[in-house]
Amino acid sequence: MILILNPDTAPDSPDFLQLTAYLAKLPGISYRVHQEHGAQQTLTEIYLIGDTASLSSETVESLPCVERMVRVSEEYRVLGRHKDDDRPTHFDYNGVRFGQDTLNVFAGLCAVDTPEHVEAMMRALRDHGQVCTRMGAYKPRTSPYAFQGHGKACLPYVFELAGKYGIKVIAMEVTHESHVDEINEALRQTGKPTGVMLQIGTRNTQNFELLKIVGRQREFPVLIKRGFGITLDESLNAAEYLASEGNSRVVFGLRGMKTNMGDPHRNLVDFAHVPVVRRLTRMPVCIDPSHSVGTRNRAPDGILEIMHATAQGVIAGANMILVDFHPAPEKALVDGPQALLMKELPQFLEDVRIAREAYEKRAALAAAV
Repeated sequence: MILILNPDTAPDSPDFLQLTAYLAKLPGISYRVHQEHGAQQTLTEIYLIGDTASLSSETVESLPCVERMVRVSEEYRVLGRHKDDDRPTHFDYNGVRFGQDTLNVFAGLCAVDTPEHVEAMMRALRDHGQVCTRMGAYKPRTSPYAFQGHGKACLPYVFELAGKYGIKVIAMEVTHESHVDEINEALRQTGKPTGVMLQIGTRNTQNFELLKIVGRQREFPVLIKRGFGITLDESLNAAEYLASEGNSRVVFGLRGMKTNMGDPHRNLVDFAHVPVVRRLTRMPVCIDPSHSVGTRNRAPDGILEIMHATAQGVIAGANMILVDFHPAPEKALVDGPQALLMKELPQFLEDVRIAREAYEKRAALAAAV
């Protein structure tokens, strides 16, 4: 059961204290308090855990400062879309809105290599009206001898260049709790010229201790990718780990499933699950066509297969795109063969616009029926 409190309910107010005192006395039930601080108001939700079936709706909704209650109908208590639950499905971060009604493109370098390549990428994004990017500083690799990323050494110039070119949010994978501290410190030292969306990669989707640590911090939103060898339900529960620790600003990423059934693509594209995740949860849904397809092969119609996969996800309602570009893919230290070329950025963005327009027309058609 979720109690949605009146906006701007203060945790030290008499009504709030009276409410929590009442909840503390309920047998077999514990509670957690979650707060979201917006630009204009603070929203508070209380999650009741335990045998809540016997609690009367009328009694609960008459408690001090309770605006209304929602009975949990799905396993994902915080992030789930429950019956009769019409709570907002978006969050704002550093001037960018993320929700199930938006679409943001994060084009950039899978792995940061040189300041020159970072600057060329960010300049191109600015010139085409983009304010988000992906930049990998920490790279978990299958081989211990492969390039692992420049780590904290590259963070200052990445953040400074982002500020120079008006990039507001950088998606950046972390594989250890120390990386969160390093990102925080580098942002502080550079004057916070940009924002960061922490990324939990597919290899760490079930690294539960890392999920708990990242979930406890409130500074950064989180993009969590689906595990490449586990069920959708298991991956959604991994996202719930983040939210259960207090950070519900979570985006769920689909990046393809590891199976030879997807050959000759790198992974089996799973973008048919975009509307499924939107139905089961309140999370915005991200697609990663680069790691799904993994090549620059072109279809007979002249369209790159990565662009075909992107369009499939967008036309199904995706809210974010994580895609690899590189100024010189032949020199890329990670995943160069799948990176799109800088000259292809205008085509890619226009192709996305066309697919998004088609989705909006489909949604309007469904609403009119």
